[in-house]
Amino acid sequence: MVLIDTLRRFFAVDDPWERPGSEVTRQDALITAGTVVLSLLTVELMRAVGVLEAVDHPVWVQWLVTAGPCLLLLGRRRWPLTMLVVGSIAYWAIATFASPMASLLSTQLVYFAVVYSGVAYARRRSEMVLVVGAVIVGMAAWLVWSLAVGSAVDDMLAGSDPANRPRAIVAGIALTTLINVVYFGGAVLVGQSAWRNRRQRARLEDQASTISAQSEELSERAVVEERLRIARELHDVVAHHVSVIGVQAAGARRVLQRDPVAATDALGVIESSSREAVTQMRSLLRTLRTATPVVTQEEHRGPEPHLGDIARLVAERDGPVLHVEHEVVLDCESALDAVPAAVGHSMYRTAQEALTNVAKHSTARTARVVVRVRTRSGSPFAEVEVTDDGRARAGSTGSGLGHMGIRERAGLLGGTVEVGPRATGGYRVRLRVPLEGGDA
Repeated sequence: MVLIDTLRRFFAVDDPWERPGSEVTRQDALITAGTVVLSLLTVELMRAVGVLEAVDHPVWVQWLVTAGPCLLLLGRRRWPLTMLVVGSIAYWAIATFASPMASLLSTQLVYFAVVYSGVAYARRRSEMVLVVGAVIVGMAAWLVWSLAVGSAVDDMLAGSDPANRPRAIVAGIALTTLINVVYFGGAVLVGQSAWRNRRQRARLEDQASTISAQSEELSERAVVEERLRIARELHDVVAHHVSVIGVQAAGARRVLQRDPVAATDALGVIESSSREAVTQMRSLLRTLRTATPVVTQEEHRGPEPHLGDIARLVAERDGPVLHVEHEVVLDCESALDAVPAAVGHSMYRTAQEALTNVAKHSTARTARVVVRVRTRSGSPFAEVEVTDDGRARAGSTGSGLGHMGIRERAGLLGGTVEVGPRATGGYRVRLRVPLEGGDA
């Protein structure tokens, strides 16, 4: 059982990989034709030096038994096991009925190539083991029969000293056995090595194909994610600045007669907000038009708003129409430093979108933005909460893209979102993101 298991592992009988079939190529035809020519040339050279004097077959038969086996090379890769069986039968026939022709170098090399090809090019290892094993067992049995009752021993002892005949018999049998073990063993080992190399190359090709497909998929995914990011940024920028312009314009119109200074300030906010909107729009359009790969665009983006900019955002939105309050709750002075830039940016955009919705869709007169950062608890987190005291304005409906963008940002950061009316009145938008892998 140990020997059988070892052979099964060596020949990879249980390996599911099957070698793809090969076609007869022009190279096979050229090799076969060249081998036929060289074999016939070798026969004639040997005839010229008198080596084939003992062969009593006609010349055409000698040519046939020399060139015929060479034709097996033509299909050794297309039908490896079939060529092995046919070649073994042909070699046995030549060795039995024209034994001097079987010892020709061309015949030996052709049969070696046929055995090698049977091991190397067989599609299924189980079939290969059965066929090659049967051929080797058959050849071994034929060799034993030839030594036991055939003329092989007489041929070996021809010309030897009768006094040394026992030693000559033992030496001849040992030499014949060694030659056949090296011959068939070498063909099998070389063939198995070639099969393993082809399997390894196929696996590397599959891995390269998989890596290429995954790389393409990741690139496409990165493009989609970048487009979603730009869509979120575009929505936030346009909605925010247009809302600011609308609120400030309404406030300026109301106080224009009785408080020109306040109206002037409102117009100044409108001007600065318009310029900032144009600047950010140009930045986003530049990102869309650039040929720079998505993975390297991070290096070329301008500075993005972060957690510390929420105070400036609140100041921009605070006005006569909507009063906005701001509060920061920290459990230590350095808590803000623990908030990653991506988290701070998402919190800023969440507050921006929430305040924009208050101005566009609510009757609220007061809104409150609270930033909370907790770093010393068992579950550290950063949170932004925007609440108001109004109700939905009649006839005002949104596209839902803003809330979708908030949820997408939360999903990318592993955070949670709470959006909806409060029990005490008004509306709440809350984003909580875990820090350092904590759970929200």
